[in-house]
Amino acid sequence: VQLVESGGGLVQPGGSLRLSCAASGFTFSNYQLKWYRQAAGKERELVAFISSTGGNTNYADSVKGRFTISRDNVKNTVYLQMNSLGSEDTAVYYCNAKYELTGREYWGQGTQVTVSS
Repeated sequence: VQLVESGGGLVQPGGSLRLSCAASGFTFSNYQLKWYRQAAGKERELVAFISSTGGNTNYADSVKGRFTISRDNVKNTVYLQMNSLGSEDTAVYYCNAKYELTGREYWGQGTQVTVSS
């Protein structure tokens, strides 16, 4: 089982990034997917959620209107499009897959996003 994030990096304030998380080793389409982030010295927080079919999404108030979560159940990949980035978005971003019926879940290794001029 693997969840591999990519797409992080250094971006200027106001810029955009798209994170990807490629999954393998499990039935991706059965799993709810989430993006979390953890800034230095802070607790991990939930950023965005998408249901197994992609029909339902939800966002933290701090990113609503700026971030968009999506998934491709053919490519077994979940995305996080991040626009209008600010310094407060600097964190390590993690993807999470959870099978609601059993509670089984998997985590990626994280990708660093740094917003700085």
